[in-house]
Amino acid sequence: MDGSHDRRARICMDGSSGPWLPGGVTKTTPARMVAALAATVLLTGAVPVLAPADVITGASAAAATPPPTTSTRAPSMVPAPDWFPCPEAPAYECATVRVPTDHDRPHGPHTAVAVTRLPATDPAQREGSLLVNFGGPGGEGVSTLHATGEHLFEPEVRERFDLVSFDPRGVGLSDPATCFRTPDDEAAFLARTVALPTDQRQAGRMVAEAAVLGASCTLYSHDRLASASSANVARDMDLLRQALGDEQLTYVGYSYGTILGATYAALYPDRVRAMVLDGPLDPRAWSGVGSREVIGVRLGQAEGFERTSGEFARLCAEAGPRGCPLAGLGDPATVLEDLLAALREGPVELPAGDGSTVEVGYAEVLSVVFQSMYSSAAWTDLSALLAVLAVEAGVVPQAPRTLAAPRGAGELLRRLLGAEDYAGSVGSSLATLCADDAADVSVADYRRQAAALEAAHPHWGTLRGWTGVHCEFVHARDDDAYTGPWEQQVEAPVLVVGTTYDPATVYEHAAPYAGLWPDARLLTLEGWGHTVPSVGSSCADAAVARYLVALEADDGAVCAQDTAPFGDAPATSRTAPAPHPGAVPWTPGL
Repeated sequence: MDGSHDRRARICMDGSSGPWLPGGVTKTTPARMVAALAATVLLTGAVPVLAPADVITGASAAAATPPPTTSTRAPSMVPAPDWFPCPEAPAYECATVRVPTDHDRPHGPHTAVAVTRLPATDPAQREGSLLVNFGGPGGEGVSTLHATGEHLFEPEVRERFDLVSFDPRGVGLSDPATCFRTPDDEAAFLARTVALPTDQRQAGRMVAEAAVLGASCTLYSHDRLASASSANVARDMDLLRQALGDEQLTYVGYSYGTILGATYAALYPDRVRAMVLDGPLDPRAWSGVGSREVIGVRLGQAEGFERTSGEFARLCAEAGPRGCPLAGLGDPATVLEDLLAALREGPVELPAGDGSTVEVGYAEVLSVVFQSMYSSAAWTDLSALLAVLAVEAGVVPQAPRTLAAPRGAGELLRRLLGAEDYAGSVGSSLATLCADDAADVSVADYRRQAAALEAAHPHWGTLRGWTGVHCEFVHARDDDAYTGPWEQQVEAPVLVVGTTYDPATVYEHAAPYAGLWPDARLLTLEGWGHTVPSVGSSCADAAVARYLVALEADDGAVCAQDTAPFGDAPATSRTAPAPHPGAVPWTPGL
């Protein structure tokens, strides 16, 4: 095992989160909450992400108008971080800075932004700061950097750059947007919501619950929701850049972080030194200007998760029972489909390990499969868990003698059974998504398009198609949101990384995204999972390090995953999905 894969293993398997599970939440939810949140997750593997659409009349048309350029804004005062050793991560420094709530009013109300940094390992070679966003939106940067920073990049990067991350406004330690009076109130509400609507009655109930949630978020966090756009986060980033003493920004953005990177570059094209944009989303699909499609359709995630779960089944069959326990019960794709069908008819009781049992249903199991698709390092344990569930559900007559207890499946079981309480608020994830989306959609569109998506991509269509319906009931609007144009003017080269079997940010977005930049170098990672740190590739790690240090990268380069799912053999991939030509006008969701 080489050093790169060892870094990936330590980051992925110790229970902490990272770019593959953006958001920095290390606690899990009760089983019903896990399933309910998975139905609204957009880009993250564990954090609830509720996606966009403003209900105020005319909001979509207004949002489509580009905001004033930075040259028309009064300059904001650069914050001065007062660094101190982080209490729970002494190798890191922490600070809280104040930034304007509204950058048009730099001397008006301010909001708190929590920041952390890991100093460069060789001060004599230090070149500056490297700002990292781990995705989301709603992902916590402070806790995620603490969990991953010492192993996230190659040594030559660590030598030259302080690693810096932050909780974006409205998130985590940065004056978070909340939706209820207390976390217990929010947890109680989410635990009784419809996890996944499987009929019209449940769909109606889900809409009613979305209305309650949206109204509650508006009540408790209107000002935070009304200033949480990616554009305002990007403006905060520019103040941080100045506070850190950097003339230009060096940035790594994962997943949603590629939207934040594109937004920063559109606002400040002359202030970019380097950007690694890993797991890109076409920002035209993200912002949805002129679209009547819901965001779950525009981003193509139902197809992405279906494709990656299909690879899970294919590679499980190739590995056989020794590498993939699910293969010991028959064809993995058939067993998984039969299990999900059985669970739609009713839940099963699964031993909880303490003498009690827990009820496990269709939505809970689908949510665990959903989360596990972000990293193929979890697939062996997932297959063992699914095999046990298939036996309990009567999908197969009895467990073969070769079926052992799930090896190392404790994290998956805890995620499913809810050993801990959820640590954040759905408001933190909802805020930026609602502020950014400019598509002209309604609740009726969610009903119709989710049904069509389910017909095209069973299971995943419902899970992704309803994403964002909650924001139909958020009565807050950020007039400073940026929704285009997205053609960039940055002179510096940028490195765009797309993974062939990425479930959350589909590979088809990589080429259109790269086509928006004057000098984008596209790196294809042939592998299974969400972004480089999740997939594990020494080749990609080296390419990222070379680019960050020397600003050198080869356009069209291809890297492979170091270790194939279900085993230690060199990873091989079937023909990757063809990227959509960047020069062709692109209709998201088609």
